[in-house]
Amino acid sequence: MNPQIEKLYRIAKQKERRIIGLMSGTSLDGLDIALCRIGNSGQGTTLFLENFITIPYDSAFRKYVREIFAKRQVDQQVLSGLHAYIGRTHGEFINQALERWEISPSDVDLIASHGQTVYHAPQRLTEDTNFPNSTLQIGDGDHIAHTTSIITLSDFRQKHVAAGGEGAPLAAYGDYLLFTSEMENRFLLNIGGISNFTFLPKHGSNLKAYATDLGPGNTMMNQFVYDQFGLEMDENAQIAENGTVHFTLLETLLTSSFLREDFPKTTGPELFNLTYLKNAQSVSHTSTLAPEDILATLNKFAAQTITDGIKRASKDLENVHVYVSGGGLHNPLLMKNIRKALSPIRVSSFSTLGLNPDAKEACLFAVLANETIAGSASYMQQIKDSPAVCMGKISLPY
Repeated sequence: MNPQIEKLYRIAKQKERRIIGLMSGTSLDGLDIALCRIGNSGQGTTLFLENFITIPYDSAFRKYVREIFAKRQVDQQVLSGLHAYIGRTHGEFINQALERWEISPSDVDLIASHGQTVYHAPQRLTEDTNFPNSTLQIGDGDHIAHTTSIITLSDFRQKHVAAGGEGAPLAAYGDYLLFTSEMENRFLLNIGGISNFTFLPKHGSNLKAYATDLGPGNTMMNQFVYDQFGLEMDENAQIAENGTVHFTLLETLLTSSFLREDFPKTTGPELFNLTYLKNAQSVSHTSTLAPEDILATLNKFAAQTITDGIKRASKDLENVHVYVSGGGLHNPLLMKNIRKALSPIRVSSFSTLGLNPDAKEACLFAVLANETIAGSASYMQQIKDSPAVCMGKISLPY
């Protein structure tokens, strides 16, 4: 038997596994690396975050990804090259993190890599019935495994699509195991490039958990400040704070049919982008607005798509609590707009639940890998409209 297969078998039989979870979002700020100790599996799963770091991407990395990100026509050579380049880069980043933490690769059981999303194409977005739902994350798992000498699971979203899902959001699978409450109905809100939440009804409810995208989180704001100011983000909302919301533009931005669709659903920057903004400005005759006013309006737009969705989903529920993670948590104006619109619903940082909010998504992919190696798909039947499957392709180092 291949010794790596024997090793994988031993890992699966352990009571606890040391798994590195990776997350690289559409904001392209850097690679989140979470070293987790995960015990048991299924509804007995436990998670302890040992170490966490975000290693920033350099300008060349961001430039390469932007050449192909969310574009229908791309240079195939760049796409093919990036698949290997990102995998190797992520592997090197893991090695740097382990060296900083003074941990040997041999002391890590598995890596769980989300990869870098470059295109998300559910039929609801493409309206093309010639092809099934599809999504593409690059950053080859074999390169990560070979670079680190650690067994790697990657490409999680493909199994979800193959089994009839849309490939996103996947957070519900881990959220359900770790954060369901006896006392309260929870919305675990993640504000990345796209905003999404996992709804976790309290134990004993006749409702089912589910995860859904809501609309733009940071993506349109980030795209706009990069286009107008050459900045990666509006740090601390310094630019938006100096602008005024233009409500005619806001109302036009809110007319997308996606925002009225039932939950769960998925979307991406393929819809919510600068073209979407420019079309809305043309319709609302607001093409000459000051950049600060446009950014303030985009901030309000992101907040309203989030809060409208949560209010719709929480209607008739009692004891509701929203816990926030992701980059949007660090945008004070966005959080102010969200809290104001959701009042009197409680809104807290995810840290209240005992986990670093910046590490949450990376940790959840570690949980997905744990289920694939040591668990089963049976509990996933409790999650609405999500296929009961274990996810991730396995890459051996040698």
